[in-house]
Amino acid sequence: MSSKALVKPPLPKGRLLILSGAMVALLSGLDAALLRLGLKAPVASMDLASLHGVLMIFGFLGAAITLERAVALQSDRRRISLWAYLSPVAAVAGTALALTQIALHGAEATRLLPTLAWSASMALLVGIYVVVWRKQPMIAVLVQALGAVAGLAGILLWGRGFEIAQIVPWWCAFLIFTIIGERLELARITFARGSTEARVLGEVILTCVGLVMTLFAPALGYPLLGLALVIVALDTARHDIALRTIRLPGAPRFMAACMLAGYAWMIVAGSIWVIRGPVFSGYGYDTVVHALTIGFALSMVLAHAPVIIPAIARRDLPYNRAMWAVWGSLQLGLVIRALAGARMAEGAWQFGGALDIAGVLAFVVVTVTTIVIAGRPRATTPPAPAAEQAPEPSPEAAK
Repeated sequence: MSSKALVKPPLPKGRLLILSGAMVALLSGLDAALLRLGLKAPVASMDLASLHGVLMIFGFLGAAITLERAVALQSDRRRISLWAYLSPVAAVAGTALALTQIALHGAEATRLLPTLAWSASMALLVGIYVVVWRKQPMIAVLVQALGAVAGLAGILLWGRGFEIAQIVPWWCAFLIFTIIGERLELARITFARGSTEARVLGEVILTCVGLVMTLFAPALGYPLLGLALVIVALDTARHDIALRTIRLPGAPRFMAACMLAGYAWMIVAGSIWVIRGPVFSGYGYDTVVHALTIGFALSMVLAHAPVIIPAIARRDLPYNRAMWAVWGSLQLGLVIRALAGARMAEGAWQFGGALDIAGVLAFVVVTVTTIVIAGRPRATTPPAPAAEQAPEPSPEAAK
């Protein structure tokens, strides 16, 4: 085999630009997170702090999710699918517009232009799922499509001026439904048994009912939403292959640990809504939101990174033991954050939040480092030249 056959094609410039835009959203969102924790940040702008949630969910995770879906749709190599890349491009544009607005106008910045971009991204994502549904009408696709619809509704509500605390369940539903749909798709053999898929779909629809009720009847909507999330998490975890692969060493155990931790944090968040009802501020609100975004969503991102990143970046992401440190940092930070919040210990709460931020940054560093190391060509011993090869023994010598 020639050395050229071992060289993987370069990452297309368009994807590289989209990933760069997602990284800008991530770093800006983490800077805003430090400000919201009351800690020193590289960019000390409290106006930026107000964009923390929307940058992380629609700027970073939204761009990554839509790019992965566009790459998957384009895998059939038909040019008609190139329009799907407009979805992650719009997500990056939303980030650029939001940051520009804040830089130019500060607290007086309007949400109109970023809303138009991010809503276009979500609408195009809905269109992607419509195309996929026509090819493969599966429950997994329908669940993910509901997530895109929830994301579209959530960003439109943000554009209308709703307080983030009121609409954050819609933003979280975008992540939750997308990930649950991914699990149904990737582990379809396990979930296809009996009526599991149909039951999960019914539970997701119940969650949608709870979402709508949070806007019109919060006292009833939040407990219903929390109960639906607990049911979804328990049912999905019970049928997930992670319960078996957790016993295997190496990468399977790591991925399973991430997924099971994600389900556990979703149960924590849902339980708080069931017990306390609407929580719009304070430590309880902080625990619910980050249990869903960091505990569930980022844990699941860690679990699926070895599958998703190679598809996007055209580079392998082999298992690295350092990934356990990333996972541990995120989980420990959340535990400290939740316990400190329950005891109203601000210093410990800040430490837990900082540990989560460090975990996210460590994830980026470990991922990039692992990809670079895995992509280096390995030294191989070339075959000896013909003149240096040992001659075959003659028949006389063989005798």
